[in-house]
Amino acid sequence: MSDIINDLKWRYATKKFDVSKKIDASNFELIKESLRLVPSSYGLQPLKYIIVESKDIREKLVAASYGQSQVKDASHLIVICAANQVGDQEVNQHIENIAITRDHKVDQIKGYGDFMKSTIAQMTDQQKKTWNSKQAYIALGQLLHTCASMRIDATPMEGFDPIAYSQILQISDDYSPILLCPIGYRDQDDETQHLKKVRKSQEHIFEKK
Repeated sequence: MSDIINDLKWRYATKKFDVSKKIDASNFELIKESLRLVPSSYGLQPLKYIIVESKDIREKLVAASYGQSQVKDASHLIVICAANQVGDQEVNQHIENIAITRDHKVDQIKGYGDFMKSTIAQMTDQQKKTWNSKQAYIALGQLLHTCASMRIDATPMEGFDPIAYSQILQISDDYSPILLCPIGYRDQDDETQHLKKVRKSQEHIFEKK
């Protein structure tokens, strides 16, 4: 069986983490690099990842997470945030980054930048915010598989109070918290790990035309 399928069958939404086990620094650097390489629309990367290390802050976040203890018990807590807006400034920065990375002159790729600007200019502020927030889910998917391939447990979470998180973490007004993902190692007492994975059959979810 493919390693990819084994990874996906191995992972589950961990309910109870082993508080005594920590992800070592080298493995966490790999996870961070995976998140840096996440694909995004036009490559604009309208995301910020907040790594919450403080035990005191994580204790405060439990109440803002409807009592979900994984927030404090996991080895690491990653908060995936999305930019509230995107516009000419962000496009210009991206074009400059492309030019530096690929050894181009900015003028050579100005047309691509103008195309992005004209497309984004047609969006309302709410559409831009929604567009950016969708990129967070791409990042979450990559994070989950990266962790699974390293046999590191992860719990994707939407169940939290984003306003409270913004206040507790003092998140810039430019960003909004979209998703949480505590990562670490499952507690052997977590009975959820022994449950069979429930998914619809391929016949139910694929359709040919």
